[in-house]
Amino acid sequence: MVRRADSGTASRAGAAFRWAGRSGGTEGRPGNRPAWVRGRVLAALAVLTAALLVFHGVVADLAGGPGSLLETFLPWLGLVAVLLLGLALLRRSALALVALLLPVTAWTYLFGGLLLPGDGPGADDLLVVQHNVSDENTDAAATARALTDAEPDLIALEELVPPALAVYEKTLAPDYPYHAVRGTVGLWSKHPMSGTRLLDIRPRGIAEGWSRGLRSVVHTPRGEVAAYVAHLPSVRIGASGLASARRDESAGLLGEAVAAEKVRRVILLGDLNSTVDDHGLAPLTSRMNTARRGFALSFPAAFPVARIDQVMARSATVGHIRTLPATGSDHLPVAARITLD
Repeated sequence: MVRRADSGTASRAGAAFRWAGRSGGTEGRPGNRPAWVRGRVLAALAVLTAALLVFHGVVADLAGGPGSLLETFLPWLGLVAVLLLGLALLRRSALALVALLLPVTAWTYLFGGLLLPGDGPGADDLLVVQHNVSDENTDAAATARALTDAEPDLIALEELVPPALAVYEKTLAPDYPYHAVRGTVGLWSKHPMSGTRLLDIRPRGIAEGWSRGLRSVVHTPRGEVAAYVAHLPSVRIGASGLASARRDESAGLLGEAVAAEKVRRVILLGDLNSTVDDHGLAPLTSRMNTARRGFALSFPAAFPVARIDQVMARSATVGHIRTLPATGSDHLPVAARITLD
């Protein structure tokens, strides 16, 4: 028995010697690597996250539309950075911590300003509300009252269908004597309106009768403003990204209409089925200002992950944008202050 114990001890000693010979001692073991060597995978993921934030437009140009899907949820890459930070601290990796400066800096540059508080309301600012009320909303009257509680100057609504349309008209009439409806979109105003017309943003392949855009001139105390209300086509999420061709085509038509608008000041309100980071809205975001403060995630109402309800302006500034309390819709209403230049 003594000989067997000695033999076992010698065997273990030999194995330890062979390990040390292969690894160079305890310093070669993964848990004992220097802090500047550990976490190379985490560092690589941090660099990749930063690249997606900065160069998301490159991904957007790939076939199949993966970029549109990425850009819809672009701000959520900040959570990836937070997760990588936790893993880097757990791993005690100085390399990963330094690499994380890249996505943190990129995210702060792109979205940090949205977290800052907005300026106080100006005396001549316009308060506007945008809401897709949903064609399945069972309480149009309550929805209308909820929107008037914010006391906006303008209210833009989408998915207006009978008989709910009549309810919205009746409920909003006392406070908003001026309104216009074209197809399934409408605009209610405290100020006089004129020159209302249908806005043709129907993409090819969609049947006649599809009407989701209007344009009207609102006569505010600060002068004329051309108000546009639009509801762009929906998109579908697939394995390769977003099926967004029709939405993008409709956005292009809307952008052309804005470019041709002769009234200097323009306000666009609508469910654009896209975030302002999505390259599909470039025909609009290249011509108009978007909100400087606030995330206002509006869809889906039960657990909002993206703001696809937008407020944009030309020759005017969109200040802080926020969501309003939930209604009977699958979207949350958004409200924003517009400072006319």
